[in-house]
Amino acid sequence: MAGFSAHRISNANIYLDGTSFFGKSEEIDLGSIKTVTSDFQGLGMVGLIELPDGIDKLEGKITWNSLYYEAAKKLVTPFKSIQLQCRSNVQVFNNGGLVDEIPLVTMMTITGKEYQLGSHKPRDPAKYETPFSATYVRQVINGDEVVLLDYLSNIFRVGGEDQLSKYRKNIGQA
Repeated sequence: MAGFSAHRISNANIYLDGTSFFGKSEEIDLGSIKTVTSDFQGLGMVGLIELPDGIDKLEGKITWNSLYYEAAKKLVTPFKSIQLQCRSNVQVFNNGGLVDEIPLVTMMTITGKEYQLGSHKPRDPAKYETPFSATYVRQVINGDEVVLLDYLSNIFRVGGEDQLSKYRKNIGQA
């Protein structure tokens, strides 16, 4: 199988407002960009289809391995947004082994939705989860933009191609 390469992402680091939280989180779920659809049926059509209506809210979650004041003070209030950056290393393998490592960077504007006060058990380390919602996300792999979604500006780019330029023009936002 000439030319085949396997890509693997097995770790990451997160930054809140530019401050590294290396080793302080156990897991981060950056969420999913989900399309909102509705059913469409018309006379003469033999079936029902789904058509896109927009994009659903973007939510994620950080699981911390302890309580960190520096993170808590940024994520407790629902009235201030912060910048989240998740930096990952993509390992590229082929039949010769590890042949390259490329950066994957996801940048988001987030607001904390919930603050856990803690759940404690003997001999069981406490974990803290911080759910968040996002109004902006941009993901770049090796310098190439995968996606940019800015909910407040009606901007949605995929692979650098503006998906909403006609929409913004039609509603007088261009």
